Amino acid sequence: MSKFITALLIGMLIAFIVDFFIFLGIKLNYIDFYKIDLYYNILFADNQSFIIYFLSSFIFGFIVIYVANKKLTIITLIIASLIGLSTLNESIGQNVAKMMFMKKNVTYKDLKHTYYGDVYYDGRTTIHFYDKELQKMLILQKDKITLLSSD
Repeated sequence: MSKFITALLIGMLIAFIVDFFIFLGIKLNYIDFYKIDLYYNILFADNQSFIIYFLSSFIFGFIVIYVANKKLTIITLIIASLIGLSTLNESIGQNVAKMMFMKKNVTYKDLKHTYYGDVYYDGRTTIHFYDKELQKMLILQKDKITLLSSD
């Protein structure tokens, strides 16, 4: 039983480190690039997939503790590290973030205006939205708008 718990804890540590660098790359190359006012901890907490995190924790922990082949362990850890560090590259970090956050051709409406454009980040209370007609980044308050359509 203690070997299982050790595997789980080691796997969680490895998965956390990989996740940290993935989200750091997203923060540096997407959130900061588009000047979205967002604190790193909120980005990490709100967008963490706990299913993927715990699944990868079990896999990493199992490989490190239970697999006798040390070459497989080292190769797995190197690949995981490269995946995590790859988002520090500007183009990879932006593309990963766009896949996670960007929604193209969305229409919102409030009491006075209709907005058509792309969602860059959908946060807790605000939406960072690029309006194609105004050609300007807008921050929309979620409680004051309604979604009309989305592609």
